[in-house]
Amino acid sequence: MTAAPALPPQLHVFVRDWLSSNNILLKSRDGHVLIDSGYVRHAPLTLALLATSAGIGAEPLARLVNTHCHSDHIGGNATIQAHYRCPIALPQAEALLVDRWDETALLLGYCDQRTDRFRYDEIIQPGETHVWGGLEWRALDAPGHDMAALVFHNPEHGILISGDALWQNGYGFVMPREIDPRALPATRATLEMLAALDIRIVIPGHGEPFTDVTGALDRAFQRTTAFEASSLRVAKHALKVVLSFALLDQRRLPLAEMPAYVERVEIYRQFNQHFFRLAPEALAEMLIAELERAGAVRREAGWLLAA
Repeated sequence: MTAAPALPPQLHVFVRDWLSSNNILLKSRDGHVLIDSGYVRHAPLTLALLATSAGIGAEPLARLVNTHCHSDHIGGNATIQAHYRCPIALPQAEALLVDRWDETALLLGYCDQRTDRFRYDEIIQPGETHVWGGLEWRALDAPGHDMAALVFHNPEHGILISGDALWQNGYGFVMPREIDPRALPATRATLEMLAALDIRIVIPGHGEPFTDVTGALDRAFQRTTAFEASSLRVAKHALKVVLSFALLDQRRLPLAEMPAYVERVEIYRQFNQHFFRLAPEALAEMLIAELERAGAVRREAGWLLAA
């Protein structure tokens, strides 16, 4: 069993799951900072974690920072902001999307995801350095999964807070080139940028912190190469991820209504028109069957359930 990476004592990671992103808490006498707030369904649990002795107890929260503005990273923003009266800091390129509440670019209504609306107070630009938890963090542009995303790098300890730009086994889904021609080239460029940094520990948006950075980057590059060879593979992967996420959120979906569901939710309808050209019944069955074979879902008494 691999030992957990040794992190500075003021840095605490609440490892969550695939519905809520990890929460990274940086403690300091100058003010505690939380990076990413999880999914809206789990907002009460996020508050409870912050209130524990491993969190900040009854002390104030000075700032909430987001790596990017997808629902599993910003879902607790409104609740935390209301409770702590703290400012929220977003990547610069996300601000306009939040201003106009673009439910397509933010992957909300477009992907049948949800979050409470919130206001932001500050923007973070790529290249800036911020001191959080008594440590210097450089904000770095990391487009791909989210074209406006940032990662945060601490050179002193070689720590990367990677959001969904790099996980131990991959990264967040990307758009096929027919939908967004920037996404895959940006994904590769982000990985190349990360490979040039001194990174000894990665704190990903999902999963445990890890130290096998070379292995993670190798796997991420291999996935990118496979995606570059087949837009159909990219599209199918994205739809399976989005459907799995919807099941984690909604707990179960009625099997009889799945054809209507994939016809109603825009990402399925758009991807089907571009890549599959299947009847809604056939598209729903293809996605369910592949997720079933992977052990990710199961059918039970007329319902589709997350396995």
